[in-house]
Amino acid sequence: MTVVDAVPASGMLEFFESGFRHSAWRLETRRSYTADEATEEYQQFLRGIDPPRDVDGPWFVNARERTAQGVRIERVRLVDEPPSDGQRYLLATTPDNLAAGEDIRFLTRTRAQGLELPDFDFWLFDSSILARFNWTNAERRLEMDTDPAAIAAACRARDLAWQHAVPYAEFTG
Repeated sequence: MTVVDAVPASGMLEFFESGFRHSAWRLETRRSYTADEATEEYQQFLRGIDPPRDVDGPWFVNARERTAQGVRIERVRLVDEPPSDGQRYLLATTPDNLAAGEDIRFLTRTRAQGLELPDFDFWLFDSSILARFNWTNAERRLEMDTDPAAIAAACRARDLAWQHAVPYAEFTG
């Protein structure tokens, strides 16, 4: 891995405002995310209260602006059968992401295993920068890699995952 730069957790929104030009694609592999679990909203969700709509939060405002400019923001989320609590929470909050212009698709973990996808989360920006998540160091949350072999592997994973994933409405329908 050739790390060329890192974005701290506190700088991620700023990076998403101007750090790429055409596309941001993410593979989400985890069963839960600590940032979600730490919120009161998540705790209420576990008690059976639906998350409130959040279309005016900073992430969603930025996503709306970027997608209105023609930037693609896409994700594939792996989901267990049955979904973990964290995955159920993401499913419940996905409509906000979709309303902001993101395209999020879903793929069962069982199906993903047959595709030999990576077992880690990453963003792929403009098909030229691989950003791996560093979950243990918030000052290096996204570690950028421009190694051609790593980019090719990420593009292959993106294409395979996207081909086999289904849109939210189909997944939840």
